[in-house]
Amino acid sequence: MLKDITLGQYFPGKTIVHRLDPRTKLVLTVVYITALFMAGGVLGYLLMLVVLVTCLSLSRIGPKAALKGLRPIIFVLVFMGILHIFFTRGETVVFEFHSIVISREGLFAAFFMILRLVMLFVGTFLLTYTTSPIALTDGIERILNPLKKIKLPVHELAMMMSIALRFIPTLIEETDKIMSAQKSRGANFETGGLIKRAKAIIPIIIPLFISAFRRADELAVAMESRCYHGGEGRTRMKILKAAARDYVALFCGAAIIAAVILLTRIRLWNI
Repeated sequence: MLKDITLGQYFPGKTIVHRLDPRTKLVLTVVYITALFMAGGVLGYLLMLVVLVTCLSLSRIGPKAALKGLRPIIFVLVFMGILHIFFTRGETVVFEFHSIVISREGLFAAFFMILRLVMLFVGTFLLTYTTSPIALTDGIERILNPLKKIKLPVHELAMMMSIALRFIPTLIEETDKIMSAQKSRGANFETGGLIKRAKAIIPIIIPLFISAFRRADELAVAMESRCYHGGEGRTRMKILKAAARDYVALFCGAAIIAAVILLTRIRLWNI
């Protein structure tokens, strides 16, 4: 299960999506999330699905790799779907048993909610799949650069976000090793009641916290020994420059927002 978590992983490549400016990809991610939550009706969701599939195809990220990160949240998806099925009231009743009523509107609401969450996670994961942590840090810092005027530590915030994303796969691997070590000593994490399982997690959490603090201390020492400092006077090996493909991508993002707004006004197709 832990190996299925792909958040923070980077898949190197030379596709057009990989070569986009990180600032462009950050803006387009926000645009995608906004358009996804604005979408309504069959045509709106179909448009967002086409956009997501197109982006995955251009980045050459296979469907298996894209959907792999959804396995740890399957329970959440199923739970949200069940809530919408049983608590969404509608006029067309499909099944009724005493106080349990399932309507056509509830089924559609559950389906589209699950579809929206799946597209949300896969679309946001695509940002880290195609952007290296260093490029992502530079992009976040450049976007937040105007906030320096109000004395906000932009560089430090961008660096912390990048380090957090970078160490997610490392901590997952460390957790898997600790669980394997505990299982070899007779620990059981899969049987028993809820309280017993919660107690079984303690031998995992304590070594994981110790390992995380140790890694953080080692990283701090390594940065200090290399005389690292951010802020003014810091140079970059790669200067971010927007190319023609970035402007085309931003234009496509604006067109998607406009199309979603237009489709949501077509009441005939809305559910």
